[in-house]
Amino acid sequence: MANIELASLVRNVPDFPLPGIQFKDITTLIGNGPAFSEVMRLLIEHYRGMQLDAIVGIESRGFIFSAPLALALGIGMVPVRKPGKLPADTYQIEYALEYGTNKLEIHRDAFAPGARVAVIDDLLATGGTISAATHLIEQAGGVVVELAFVIELNFLGGRAKLAPYPIFSLIQY
Repeated sequence: MANIELASLVRNVPDFPLPGIQFKDITTLIGNGPAFSEVMRLLIEHYRGMQLDAIVGIESRGFIFSAPLALALGIGMVPVRKPGKLPADTYQIEYALEYGTNKLEIHRDAFAPGARVAVIDDLLATGGTISAATHLIEQAGGVVVELAFVIELNFLGGRAKLAPYPIFSLIQY
């Protein structure tokens, strides 16, 4: 299944969550078994052999891809979550979204110092969420090897905001 076919399975939802936002809905993609399998195959193929110590998933849609990827690679999965969801001591960061602000947390003991990690989320828009996550990962002692997304919205410039981190995306708009 080619990337163009994967892109055709992403539903566009106008005016969600606010007027003027064109939301890219992955539920139609992951609801299609062969397409979801292809997304995972592409991610596994890309990350196999990179000598990673963990995959970091961003709440909540990043978990859909990070957990099976970590399992396939035989490494751990570390969640970055919204405040109050992690039970032990955390680092927290507040960041700007394209339509507001939010906060994220990571366990302080999520990594051994110098652990090599790839970060997975469903979508790269302006880069605010993933930028916040990279700060948390580094604060917790991890080394970000690469950032990965199922969808990248090129017109919002998130990639430039995330330099110098390498970025891997499967579908670009």
